[in-house]
Amino acid sequence: MKSVTTTPSSKPRLTTSAMIASIASEGQRTKSAPFGHALVELARARPEVIGMTADLGKYTDLHIFGKEFPDRYYQMGMAEQLLFGAASGLAAEGFMPFATTYAVFASRRAYDFIHQTIAEENRNVKIVCALPGLTSGYGPSHQAAEDLALFRAMPNMMVIDPCDAHEIEQAVPAIAAHQGPVYMRLLRGQVPLVLDEYDYRFEPGKAKLVRDGRDVLVISSGILTMRALETAKALADDSIDVGVLHVPTIKPLDTETILREAGKSGRLVVVAENHTLIGGLGEAVAGLLMRSGVHPAFRQIGLPDEFLDAGALPTLHDRYGISAAAVATQIKGWL
Repeated sequence: MKSVTTTPSSKPRLTTSAMIASIASEGQRTKSAPFGHALVELARARPEVIGMTADLGKYTDLHIFGKEFPDRYYQMGMAEQLLFGAASGLAAEGFMPFATTYAVFASRRAYDFIHQTIAEENRNVKIVCALPGLTSGYGPSHQAAEDLALFRAMPNMMVIDPCDAHEIEQAVPAIAAHQGPVYMRLLRGQVPLVLDEYDYRFEPGKAKLVRDGRDVLVISSGILTMRALETAKALADDSIDVGVLHVPTIKPLDTETILREAGKSGRLVVVAENHTLIGGLGEAVAGLLMRSGVHPAFRQIGLPDEFLDAGALPTLHDRYGISAAAVATQIKGWL
């Protein structure tokens, strides 16, 4: 939750703690460390599951697993290339490593090691990374705005962008059941709960229509599904009916569901993602629609092709157009 200070007759002023990666709105329901707790439950039934990290166990919620299974927890130090090379070797011996770090370190610092030792060898390693997209206010060194584009281009790699705590809990055993490498974005700490209100169930490779709408279809992933649902409720007051198609699996893409929903006539299709407009869900959907001869009115919401500023997350989300208010303003402007 964001921290504020107040002065007489002024609105709340954001402090530096608002730069920390909490994306819950004020008063929103949350669940603590869903990934860490779900991995513990998985490991109780799957003795081959191990946890590995590069000095970030506390900051990826993997420390919860480490406390429960200290003999299956590997702290590799600040050496991400070593982390993923070792994970590949352990997978070759029959283990199932869940390797955690920040998304910037996996996608930029250790990309070649993942490409050559995990993806090319099709090793059963689950790469689970915190601070995806714009979920950190600490500037470009910590903002993984291009991670989906990079991992989407990697052969053999499944790519997952979950929305909330409810989906993360379901995704952990689901990606464990998938034989092969997976890259999954991670929301850590106090993670919002949203999709449980919609009787939602995660299935790898499947998009789900969370809410139908006659005027606009928002195709979204990750925290932008959360924002899209908030936007849909807000725009209902203006008699604008917004549907939300949640696409947690960026690769492989659920082409059948996307084409069916985007092909319904008479509504604007908007792809919204917490990622650069280049190479992510938006371009994947646009390419699919063009190749399939489906041509709705189409727009994208995402992060710009630039190095993003440092600052308080609420301010940055407004500035770069991915807050609920900014999403609503953009959609109203397009109608």
